Amino acid sequence: MTVDSNIQVRFFLQRSAGSNESGFVLDVDLMLQGRGITAIFGHSGSGKSTFLRCVAGLEWPQEGRLRVLGEDWQTERLFLPAHRRPLGYVFQEANLFPHLTAQGNLDYAIRRADLRAGQPFTLEQVVQLLGIGHRLQQKPHELSGGERQRVAIARALLIQPRLLLMDEPMASLDEQRKAEILPYLERLRDELDLPIFYVSHSVAEVSRLAHYLVVLENGRVKAQGPLAQVLADIQTPLPFGEDLGVVLQAEVIARDAQWHLLQVRFAGGDLWVRDDGDAVGKSVRIQILARDISLALHEHSDSSISNRLQGEVVSIVEDRHPAMCLVQIKVGESILVARITRRSAEQLAVAPGQCLWAQIKSVALVR
Repeated sequence: MTVDSNIQVRFFLQRSAGSNESGFVLDVDLMLQGRGITAIFGHSGSGKSTFLRCVAGLEWPQEGRLRVLGEDWQTERLFLPAHRRPLGYVFQEANLFPHLTAQGNLDYAIRRADLRAGQPFTLEQVVQLLGIGHRLQQKPHELSGGERQRVAIARALLIQPRLLLMDEPMASLDEQRKAEILPYLERLRDELDLPIFYVSHSVAEVSRLAHYLVVLENGRVKAQGPLAQVLADIQTPLPFGEDLGVVLQAEVIARDAQWHLLQVRFAGGDLWVRDDGDAVGKSVRIQILARDISLALHEHSDSSISNRLQGEVVSIVEDRHPAMCLVQIKVGESILVARITRRSAEQLAVAPGQCLWAQIKSVALVR
């Protein structure tokens, strides 16, 4: 018997005139993977949170179809209410019960857990995964913002969901707390066999966490696909601004202890990055922003730029500002994107099929 491992989502929702979002329409039709993190990305008002509320059963669209891992949650004749949908929901604020300790909040989730599919997440496993064992006897006001959010995630997991929804879970945290919680979200992604819908307007979060990316604009899907594929596509202008760039999978292959650098290898060549302590052999993600790539007709060794890769121009398009353009370059099996001035592109006679050197000024490890 074949098990359906996908999530089918079809929603059409139009808000009635006179509401706070008069005229807003959500119209999406998606077939998503039933594993890993699917990031729902877009600016304020794009429909991200409305999409998530429809999945949760907190909104009732005029037309809807939701099938999760082979189980219908919504059809023309069926609408499972929110309390009957086996999902966990993590909001921007932790929303913990203030009169209960962290342990008490987790016990509440355990009591209302959906155990039809067994108990994949034990208390011990979740507590260890999120690093909250030493804070279980504290009440919410005694926890930091990052700790409260980790308890909220633990509570959502102990409901035993088949799908985890996260609505900008780090929006209320400062940069220090975001840095604290990101490694735990990576552990969720890597260690749990659980599909996660992660709503965000942060390119940095999406680049670090997501497997699959859905970009919403004005309630409709502007782009979707594997993260690397969507980020490298310059034919569909996406709202990434100065954060436009690619994210690639790589492996640490060497360490230069003298200069505190790591050498990483991806499907296009080798690059040097700052050594932050990652072990040789470790799989990492690297991010290369379009603004950090310059192009040259020949290799230049008399430069401070040590990361230089030869590639072939795939396409060139105008950027959002008329002075700039985007150049898509194939390097080995990978695609890079460079942002240069149109004047420079004309001086170099940049055209599809041309061989150029991509000079990469900065490479970031995003784990």
